[in-house]
Amino acid sequence: MTVKIVTDTLSDITSDLAAKLGVTVIPLYVRFGEEIYRDRVEITSEDFYRRLVNEPKLPSTTQPTPNDFAEVYRKLAEETDEILVVVVSSKLSGTYQSATQAKEYLKGKCKVEIVDSLQVAMAEGLIVVSAVNAVKKGANLAEAAEVARKAVPRSHLIAYFDTLKYLAKGGRIGKASGLVGSLLSVKPILTTKDGEMAPLTRVRSLSAGLDYLYNVVASTPKIEGLAVEHATTPGDAEKLVERLGTIYPKEKIYRSVISPVIGTYSGPIALALTVLEAE
Repeated sequence: MTVKIVTDTLSDITSDLAAKLGVTVIPLYVRFGEEIYRDRVEITSEDFYRRLVNEPKLPSTTQPTPNDFAEVYRKLAEETDEILVVVVSSKLSGTYQSATQAKEYLKGKCKVEIVDSLQVAMAEGLIVVSAVNAVKKGANLAEAAEVARKAVPRSHLIAYFDTLKYLAKGGRIGKASGLVGSLLSVKPILTTKDGEMAPLTRVRSLSAGLDYLYNVVASTPKIEGLAVEHATTPGDAEKLVERLGTIYPKEKIYRSVISPVIGTYSGPIALALTVLEAE
């Protein structure tokens, strides 16, 4: 039996890509007042960002419940006896805890291995892709989990933010908190470090931000995977993809939209690049 792979919507693996990879994606929840939506299932990114900009109160987010994971485990256990789960950083969400608690509901009917990606967005997504590729080559559960864990320190998220306002309000600012008061005329570029958001640098403009993102790729000697994603500015993402196409095969660059749950903290004008270094 083939290993089945599960992740969450914070991996920014789109429904099309999930279908192609054969991956099950479990949604987190986003809440506007009394209205609760499953991320990417009951609210589209477009609707979400429109409301984020126009509504006075910031939405809140919640991880999937243990039962959400257990339902998926039970369904997949009808097809396999090995499930690999790759989830968003445990320092940014309680999703890892829900995934772990759900194992107990299976009562040993199926082996479930859970990997804390210590990442978010396509930095988590490319770890999932590496595990999928291993399974396609015949890896069992233990081997696929090892591939995913080895990919964790090689997956690098570099994110351009127009503002840190949303990250600060949402309480997910991590090691970047020192930047908040000083960023009136400069734009922050953040990464993930030890599972939390951390500052990399600051730039004066989007143009300088695009230069920085391009240079990260240009200075990486061997690349296994590359992804570009945006919140509300597909044109900016396309510019970056076109430029990266001069140094990396454009057709191999994964493209995505930053999910509503992540958008709660990134804000509407954000661009993210993920580089998965080759071993």
